[in-house]
Amino acid sequence: MGKQRNGVFQRFLDGVEFIGNKLPHPVTLFAILAGIVLILSAALQPLGISVEHPGEEGQMVEINNLLNAEGLEYIFGNMTDNFIGFAPLGVVLVTMLGIGVAERTGLISALLRGFVLSVPTRFITVGLVFAGIMSSVASDAGYVVLPPLGALIFAAMGRHPLAGLAAAFAGVSAGFSANLVLSGTDVMLGELTIAAASTIDPAYAETMNIAMNWFFIAVSVFVLTFIGTWVTERVVVPRLGEYKGEDGEEDEEENDRLEGLKSVEKKGLIWSGISLLVGLILTALLILPENAPLRGTEGNYMDQIIQSPFMSSLVPIIAILFFIPGLVYGMVTKVIRNDKDVAAQMTDTMASMGMFIVLAFTAGQFVAYFNESNMGLVLGVYGAEFLDSINLTGIPLILMFVIITGFINLFIGSASAKWAMMAPVFVPIMMQLGYSPELTQMAYRVADSTTNIITPLMTYFAIIIAFAQKYDKKMGIGTLISVMLPYSLYFLVGWTIMLVVWMLTGLPLGPGSPIQYGG
Repeated sequence: MGKQRNGVFQRFLDGVEFIGNKLPHPVTLFAILAGIVLILSAALQPLGISVEHPGEEGQMVEINNLLNAEGLEYIFGNMTDNFIGFAPLGVVLVTMLGIGVAERTGLISALLRGFVLSVPTRFITVGLVFAGIMSSVASDAGYVVLPPLGALIFAAMGRHPLAGLAAAFAGVSAGFSANLVLSGTDVMLGELTIAAASTIDPAYAETMNIAMNWFFIAVSVFVLTFIGTWVTERVVVPRLGEYKGEDGEEDEEENDRLEGLKSVEKKGLIWSGISLLVGLILTALLILPENAPLRGTEGNYMDQIIQSPFMSSLVPIIAILFFIPGLVYGMVTKVIRNDKDVAAQMTDTMASMGMFIVLAFTAGQFVAYFNESNMGLVLGVYGAEFLDSINLTGIPLILMFVIITGFINLFIGSASAKWAMMAPVFVPIMMQLGYSPELTQMAYRVADSTTNIITPLMTYFAIIIAFAQKYDKKMGIGTLISVMLPYSLYFLVGWTIMLVVWMLTGLPLGPGSPIQYGG
């Protein structure tokens, strides 16, 4: 693929690609980090560094040496437990059992295509961006279905197909952390955040839930849809100009995408929608009535909802609410004919999670060593004191954190891998400065999402280029980034402003999830 090498920014992107490609695989990276923690624990322990435990007055905490006899016993004796106890492992796998069935039966793909193709022509850009953002419940389907579909629709309308592709790609990737419903991302990041918060205040961590950012991400859907639509129509379309066309024929599969849903797919969507409605009603009956089994017993009505067994059961509930409609859709469309087909789809889903499971092993060791050595606590206290001494607090602190995260995201694409590294450090620091773990996670999600579309190291970047090259044979990394850069900048600025306004109003980020931490 050719690259445009003119300009300072392009040379910067070339540097990002070069450095990123030199970084080890995330599995190896966590193994290296775990080794560094062991070495640092042995080197720092003799120095007698200690701090007062933030959550327990008068209790001093020192760095533990993990390379002495006691430490080595911990390493070998807890290796399996560190893997099994890695916060996101179990909850992500359970969630994906449900989401995987909905994705592999074709339910999510049909929903996305049906929605986009049913939108009136004048609202097609809005529909593409909105559908892209909502597709984060099953990111693979979003990347594979929407960008090529957006290009085809724009071409059929006589508009530049790359503008349609860009609008969909921006929604799917840059708006990844926004959604009206909870997804696997909330589960994965939330568990890491809760685990990091427990190092400072275990009692507070017990009150946290994976829906900690739900209110904010739901409103973000509409804000980002507006921004993405505006950028497409006012920046990208004028920049691309008139489409001249390329030699070659459209394949039959692409033409089929524009024909809409088949009757059996429509029937499947209707019955899966009915099953979802029934599931939601049954879920409501488990929590809303007086003395409902998943409703809390203390405080007022809202307290009984927020601090309830229901909030602690969100993971299996999310899995079930995806699994049942997916099962019904598959049965109606004959994708599922018996229980063996269901088992096969769930098995395929778990097989696709193989890399995550391997990553969980080395990441689990790193997180466990970091916590056992007390380096997270010590670094959190000293880091907070340093930031306070230079008066870097409040909104400037959040802005700096967003910038740091966005920069790191250019080199490490995996959201879970980055947060597994960053949460044990930044969550305690922010808590020491009075900011809740929920706010820190949301600031991370803003920066992590918005810079996805301008890093060549993003997993699906090459696939998007392949889609784009059907309309522009000369499309390369630099050209695609130049098209997507306005989305990244406007999303980052707009979403950050929204976060700042949210902070100033003091509104909760999700159920029982404040801006401030008062531990």
